[in-house]
Amino acid sequence: MDNGRWEEPITFETNKLGRYWTVTSTAEAARALMDKWPVDAGEAYEAALRTCLAAMEREGTPDAAREAFLNAADEADVFIRP
Repeated sequence: MDNGRWEEPITFETNKLGRYWTVTSTAEAARALMDKWPVDAGEAYEAALRTCLAAMEREGTPDAAREAFLNAADEADVFIRP
């Protein structure tokens, strides 16, 4: 399994107000979606989880996983630090 390091990390606010987590890989993104995400449903959420898991199995790319993660954040109104 490949953790799929990202060139540009993403820092997001967790479901605990004022707490942030920086995601630096596809594996961390999958974990964040499963453990730290404020919702566990939604089209973009489900697509992001599938895309991250596929990339970890080398059936997708880390870049696609990163983009899907950002789409899930947008869908769930998760704050991304600039």
